[in-house]
Amino acid sequence: MQVKKAVLTAALLGSLLVSLQGCVAVVAGGMVAGAVATTDRRTLGAQTEDKAIAVKAETRMPQIVGDAGHVNVNSYNRKVLLTGEVRDEEMKRAVEAEVRGITNVDNVINELVVAGPSSYTSRSNDALITSKVKISLADKKTVSANSFKVVTERGNVYLMGLVTQREGNIAAQVAQGVSGVIRVVKIFEYISEEDLRAMQPQSPPQAAQ
Repeated sequence: MQVKKAVLTAALLGSLLVSLQGCVAVVAGGMVAGAVATTDRRTLGAQTEDKAIAVKAETRMPQIVGDAGHVNVNSYNRKVLLTGEVRDEEMKRAVEAEVRGITNVDNVINELVVAGPSSYTSRSNDALITSKVKISLADKKTVSANSFKVVTERGNVYLMGLVTQREGNIAAQVAQGVSGVIRVVKIFEYISEEDLRAMQPQSPPQAAQ
């Protein structure tokens, strides 16, 4: 377990450095992404659609926002979370309408605020908080860290995932205890404990002695 935790911690810290420096280690990133995908509770189809939704939305944002805002797009199980800053309410509505029109989007949670674009320092601090929350979740033995998507904007932590009510409450408590976190927002799709057991891999039967 210690080795597994060390690997996850290294991967999270590595992703933080990537976000701050703007460079990508393609081979290492692909290995980490592959490992996470195998424990993701979404279907492979949903994972693929979420990536496509995010790419399409991010490609369209410059045409709508330009230099007058800063929009982050995160999709989980076809539910899209919009965070960041826009010039006015009209732009906020325009961004949401554009994203709602993308194929396979089921719902949009619009958390955009009317304000000037956040500073590099603020975004760096958010990236650090995200990494600390993920590491704290990995320390918690009663939940699976890979079952949560963590997004931080101006110190506000948004938690997404296919989780049980119990897991969601635990994750929110963990995130709230991380230094620098101002508010925790739960954007979960809840499943039952029975659904969770059905998702977990079954141990092979023991051979007769």
